[in-house]
Amino acid sequence: GEELIKAANLIENQKVEILDVNNGERFATYVIKGKKGEICLNGAAARKVCVGDVVIIVAYASIKFKKAKKFKPTIVHVNNKNEIIKE
Repeated sequence: GEELIKAANLIENQKVEILDVNNGERFATYVIKGKKGEICLNGAAARKVCVGDVVIIVAYASIKFKKAKKFKPTIVHVNNKNEIIKE
């Protein structure tokens, strides 16, 4: 949902890579808004994961080397209901 998109500093239609922890699948797709608290894969991507799988969503950016050395990525952890966990 939109809350997770904002927390992760993603934007709609941005290309992301999906890493499925359960089955090892890795593939590229794009961000679209879904229902609150929902992480859902549509179309062909939906065939690569199963409901309940743990996924890591990765977004990349090109930045200058000097900035990259100091860059801290945004990491959002969620529980099994996709509710954000404050760490």
